[in-house]
Amino acid sequence: MREIVLAAHGSVVAEAGVVVDRLVRHVRHLTSAPVTLAHLDHRAPSLTDVLRDRPGALVVPLLLGDGYHRTVDIPAVAARFGCAVTRGLSGEPAVALALRDRLRAAERAAGGPADAVVVAGAGSSRAGGEDGTLGAAAQLARHLAVPVTAAYCSASSPTPAEAVARLRADGFRRVALAAHLLAPGRFTRALATVPGTWAVTEPLADHPLLAAVVATRCADGEDTGRGRRVCPPPALLCWGA
Repeated sequence: MREIVLAAHGSVVAEAGVVVDRLVRHVRHLTSAPVTLAHLDHRAPSLTDVLRDRPGALVVPLLLGDGYHRTVDIPAVAARFGCAVTRGLSGEPAVALALRDRLRAAERAAGGPADAVVVAGAGSSRAGGEDGTLGAAAQLARHLAVPVTAAYCSASSPTPAEAVARLRADGFRRVALAAHLLAPGRFTRALATVPGTWAVTEPLADHPLLAAVVATRCADGEDTGRGRRVCPPPALLCWGA
């Protein structure tokens, strides 16, 4: 049976590791394949070290967007060890449903519903890197009866603070920030300090719906057959990088 390697960004924040570890445990309950967690930065073991010991493994990116890490870093490392790479989590309707659940919990804690929502993602300077957040905001809007807009914690605009300020200038007073982020870290800490917010949601990694999406990626990757690329890179991507 092909081994599964979940590729997470990694963080110096200890709580991030706790949350992602919960996701990994959920995934292990949903699949019979061996599952190992690897990191792109900040934490061990690294993706390179894990794949070196597991040539031919299936790599599932634990990433909500298709920025540099998903389209360049992970495929380049995977190619060195004959590993296939699945799609990340971008565009999954389950992500929007998880956002909605987190929003409802934050609204209950705040004492009432929001009258506008800002979906705040990490941001990316790479073409298409913002699509995950944009898609999640559009999908979430279908489940709500209030305005929903997107913002980015880095590399793109508007920032969460700018988006909240614009909505408040338009007359909205209960503006919620929905964190389109997997784990606690500097971005979630920054969201907690944005002025004028009514509620801020928790990150998504340990929501059961995320584990179900990851488990589906594992199953879909198994179906493609050993050695076949599950998610081919863009045409201009250099696999030797």
